[in-house]
Amino acid sequence: MRISKGRTLSVDAMTTGYAFVLLDMLRRHGLNPGDYRVEKAGGVLARWQALQAHQHDGTMLLTPFDLLAKAAGFNVLEYAIDVYGHYQGPVGATRRAYGRDHRMALIGYIRGYLAGLGWLFDPGNAEAAAALLRKNLPQMSPSLAQQSYSALVSPTGFASRAQIDLAGIRTVLELRSRYGEPRRVLADPAKYYDPQYYQAALSN
Repeated sequence: MRISKGRTLSVDAMTTGYAFVLLDMLRRHGLNPGDYRVEKAGGVLARWQALQAHQHDGTMLLTPFDLLAKAAGFNVLEYAIDVYGHYQGPVGATRRAYGRDHRMALIGYIRGYLAGLGWLFDPGNAEAAAALLRKNLPQMSPSLAQQSYSALVSPTGFASRAQIDLAGIRTVLELRSRYGEPRRVLADPAKYYDPQYYQAALSN
């Protein structure tokens, strides 16, 4: 990974997990706050558009935007999964009180999400999934859409059964303990994960 001093990088917000990943990856390569500038640029689509417009020198991207970037001539410096091995990405979350008060709705939501993943991971739906991706990202070529589909259903893509990666949560907590404000030591993944609703969704 090569980011020289004085560059401007973009994040969605300075308080999010992916911002902490970026800061930590830079630290691992000898760059500390003050060696670069960080600007808030919004979600991944907004960051990709800002990168295309050369408003920033680099950013964090998710698939399929990394593939779009490579196709457009940008360089992928490093993949976070190669650095950390385990990292819990996007999740559906709610307060415990909501779960207690809306148990069946929550279980139904998880079942619906599992059904969607089942459809996505069915090889017979690969063409339809790629077409759906292109509908939402019309700048994507058919070839890139197929590459994106393959990446998203790979072992480093979506969790095929929406299973939580506790080791990945531990990585998130370690980074938040280091970079979050106010500083707190967060170490127990089980404190933030109640598996009863997921298990109930699987059992029926």
